Amino acid sequence: MTLRVLATLLLALAAAGACLALHTPLPWMIGPLLAVSLASIAGAPTASYTPLRNAGQWAIGMALGLYFTPQMVGLVAGLWWAIVLAIVWALGLGWLFAQGLQALHAKRMPHVPLRSMRATTYFSGAIGGASEMTLLAERAGARTDLVAAAHSLRLVLVTVAIPFAMQWSGLHGLELHAAGPREVRWGGLALLVLATGAGGVVMRLAGRTNPWFIGPLLVSMGFAVAGQPLSAVPAWLLNAAQLVIAVSLGVRFSREFLHTAPRWLATVALGTLGMIVLCAGFAWLLAWGTGLHPATLILGTSPGGIAEMAITAKVLQLGVPVVTAFQVCRLVAVLLIVGPMYGRLYGAGKKPQ
Repeated sequence: MTLRVLATLLLALAAAGACLALHTPLPWMIGPLLAVSLASIAGAPTASYTPLRNAGQWAIGMALGLYFTPQMVGLVAGLWWAIVLAIVWALGLGWLFAQGLQALHAKRMPHVPLRSMRATTYFSGAIGGASEMTLLAERAGARTDLVAAAHSLRLVLVTVAIPFAMQWSGLHGLELHAAGPREVRWGGLALLVLATGAGGVVMRLAGRTNPWFIGPLLVSMGFAVAGQPLSAVPAWLLNAAQLVIAVSLGVRFSREFLHTAPRWLATVALGTLGMIVLCAGFAWLLAWGTGLHPATLILGTSPGGIAEMAITAKVLQLGVPVVTAFQVCRLVAVLLIVGPMYGRLYGAGKKPQ
């Protein structure tokens, strides 16, 4: 297992180096993600080490929290209404996508019971919380392999497509205000690491989702809001964090992945591209109402993951606090609402539709 992890990391490092030479966006994430995904699908014995992924999330959460200076907190707080609209949009778009999956695939999979198929399409369509949606789907009797495949494919497509689109459009360096410390102070960094690590442990013990991202993020935010950011996070540490997170995503794929209902995967891929376009249109409307740059709100409302979209915002300097706030609030809302909403719409006492 150790050799497999090391070999996978070396492959990811080589891919990152190639992307650096090619000047691709997010080279430390996109290169490793594509290389490890393709190697996994080809049957190579790739492997990810969960503590490394957790450490990567820890580093990213710690760095992003430093952007939440009092000035930026005031800006984000004034956007509460836009965040609420974005949550409603995400819930509605996920439900519509689920309806499309149901209409296209229910009759093509007669071997799957109607109630199981409904749960499968519903939780596959939900935007955010991939592992949590798979768990909820399992409890509802869904085909968890299809749900996990849908979320994995969507996450990879969004993580690759949006940064490339941002780079090709020339959208970067749009931060309104310099945020967070710029100098690495080793004493302060050590204290920040200890404090944010404790935050991750507390969130883990409390059973919260994404504990090694959310815990460090909240603690780091606390220091920034108090005007005591302690230290910047070294660039090499953030690059390493992107790499191990990308590896953890890439190893989800396998040779069997492509044989998991190919039409299902094709529909998810096309639907994801459609959702990216629709979310971009919604972001432009929000930009008109808020005065923020559309690029920032495209990242904030995109159907991707928190860490991946926040990393994109940080590397391209596209409004990190706003993107993080939109993505975190949406995740919390999805986790709280999607399960009960399924019960209300398709509960045990109702006939599957």
